[in-house]
Amino acid sequence: MHVLFDKNVPYGLKRFLKHHLVETVDDRGWGRIKNGDLLHVAEQSGFDVVLTADQNIVYQQNLKHRKIALVVVGGNLWPIVRNHARTIVAAIDRSSVGGYAFIEMPSPRKPSS
Repeated sequence: MHVLFDKNVPYGLKRFLKHHLVETVDDRGWGRIKNGDLLHVAEQSGFDVVLTADQNIVYQQNLKHRKIALVVVGGNLWPIVRNHARTIVAAIDRSSVGGYAFIEMPSPRKPSS
């Protein structure tokens, strides 16, 4: 699959997706493109999946009739995202046209004193 990383996703996650073609918005020079336009441009450019940490995108954009899947991660701090890499990869592997997946990422609890 051809996967686009939004600017808010830790790029270290790319190493877990070696069996996919992964590009970032920075690779494409799309860093200033807003969500709706980004989904449209990504579709037109042949991407299958957009990976983002923008949890509001599902409320801001109508995903019906989209030709691209959307996978949203519940955080963007690398130590937390890294711990959910398998779940993220599985969501991308399962994604299909017009699909949506949200990966919840609760913050680790602080040890009690």
